[in-house]
Amino acid sequence: RNKMTKPVLILDPDWRLMDELFSDATRTALFEGFDVVWGQNGAIPNDALNAALPQAEILIAATPKVTAKTLAQAPNLRTIIEISGAFPDTIDYTACFEAGIEVLSCAPGFRQSVAEMGLAMALAGARGLVDQHEAFRRGEEHWLADRPDTDFSLYGADVGFIGFGQIAQELTRLLGPFRPRIRAYDPWLPASVAAEYGVELAPLDDVLTQSQCLFVAAAPTSENFHLLNAERLALLKSNALLIVLSRAHLVDFAALDAELSSGRIRACLDVFPVEPVAKDAPIRQAPSAILSPHRAAAVDKGRQLIGYMILNDLKAIASDVPTRMLSRANEDTIEALAGVGDAKSVTDMALNR
Repeated sequence: RNKMTKPVLILDPDWRLMDELFSDATRTALFEGFDVVWGQNGAIPNDALNAALPQAEILIAATPKVTAKTLAQAPNLRTIIEISGAFPDTIDYTACFEAGIEVLSCAPGFRQSVAEMGLAMALAGARGLVDQHEAFRRGEEHWLADRPDTDFSLYGADVGFIGFGQIAQELTRLLGPFRPRIRAYDPWLPASVAAEYGVELAPLDDVLTQSQCLFVAAAPTSENFHLLNAERLALLKSNALLIVLSRAHLVDFAALDAELSSGRIRACLDVFPVEPVAKDAPIRQAPSAILSPHRAAAVDKGRQLIGYMILNDLKAIASDVPTRMLSRANEDTIEALAGVGDAKSVTDMALNR
């Protein structure tokens, strides 16, 4: 490519929407800086995709389908960016690594909207806002009551995280004014990152037993399926508040149903093992649960951070700057991450919205 031509970028957002991902300013900058193929709502036609692959340097798609055959058609391809929210199993990562192709995930682009919802859930659950609202409707509200058996303040609270990635880090920043003591369990996290946020890295059992408020914010992996099983949920202190923001993959919901039906702990849940949740699912009747239909990232302009990060990283790549805002697929960990979790139900629902 000569210096006067723009890099060819295939942009297939389907099932997401362009306005969902890009602000007007970001979209304008993207189209000015790159020769964008497609870049509109809906799936790119196969003939347009096949015609663009030989010149394409960048492929952005909700679920990129990249095989060795694809790479043979795209000798100039250097960057692949998924925009669903997790590394899919539709990419031949080994072939990409061998070809020197960088694969990025948009997952960090959800950090602000999801962290904001996490804080809202923590405040609502800690202060009994939802159940007292419902009690008020029934004429059973508790005027001026402290309710020490259920309610607590976030100021100085013991807060725990399972997984301390970008969402947890943003939540820690939002929780800063409350000056909580924060412990985190994350076997993949460098100690230097925990120190940067003033967080104590701790064994899982310590995080479970010490937390008044516990956030589940880890990415699903082949190793953490039902990490919170019956035995570990039993370690939570009575009236602990469990907030599940990342994939339901990490939680044994049958065991959680039992804990919630007993009233021993409380929970705020934004994700579920099967979505939509069955009308007769026990979780719908749990009086100690606050339920959200997978809306933590669903807010107007809440996902446009993804577009900003994409543009930032494409500029960094063009300038040979090594840092990224998006998550980069790593040869050592991608096997444990790719295609793991319950992202399919999210995609299926989005296709039918």
